[in-house]
Amino acid sequence: MTEKTPITENPIIFAPETYQYDKDSLDESQIDNDPIMQFTKWFAEAQQDPSEAIPEAVNFASAELPSGRISARVLLFKELDERGFTIYSNWETSRKAHDISTNPQAALTFFWKNLQRQVRIEGLVEKVSRETSERYFRTRPRGSKVGAWSSPQSAPLKNREELKELVEKNETRFDGVEDVPCPEFWGGVRVVPLSIEFWQGRQSRLHDRMVFSRETEKDPWKITRIAP
Repeated sequence: MTEKTPITENPIIFAPETYQYDKDSLDESQIDNDPIMQFTKWFAEAQQDPSEAIPEAVNFASAELPSGRISARVLLFKELDERGFTIYSNWETSRKAHDISTNPQAALTFFWKNLQRQVRIEGLVEKVSRETSERYFRTRPRGSKVGAWSSPQSAPLKNREELKELVEKNETRFDGVEDVPCPEFWGGVRVVPLSIEFWQGRQSRLHDRMVFSRETEKDPWKITRIAP
């Protein structure tokens, strides 16, 4: 029988509750009936706030089936349309690619510290058209384009030198090519939301939480206030 590690009641790190949420509120009369329009409003305010350095930073969480193991990472949100939220990445070797291939669902979380707001999104994942992926890829800096070809994202590397060699190989491959093409394995996915929560921090942790929910994409949105 192996010995169990003794449980200690003394935490290694203790973070006392000192921060207070006191900047704003969210009332039923303030929220748009369309969650996409409400998100657009909040995102614009985050972009206009100089203290929100990267307002498009978003946590993208996925889960593998049948194990149910969850993985999450911070990405950059790029596009929004009436159907949902789009991010771009490698969909061949990455961990999220594997997760989505077994379970085409994901969750997004935006957090804007200075505005004391977060938006939580849960929904179905679908690939955007190849034309859309190529259109966005053309807007990227050349280094990012070559990097997309060079990185077998999430695959093991012997060292940094191996990655450098892959980049150099593709720099040579695309030498003189003005418009580096978009790799077949790289592109966008859209999270089509079935739930969108708007969270506004309030004093004493009595936050305002307004949730838009629906069973399918074709259903109308239902708005519910939920307890903090």
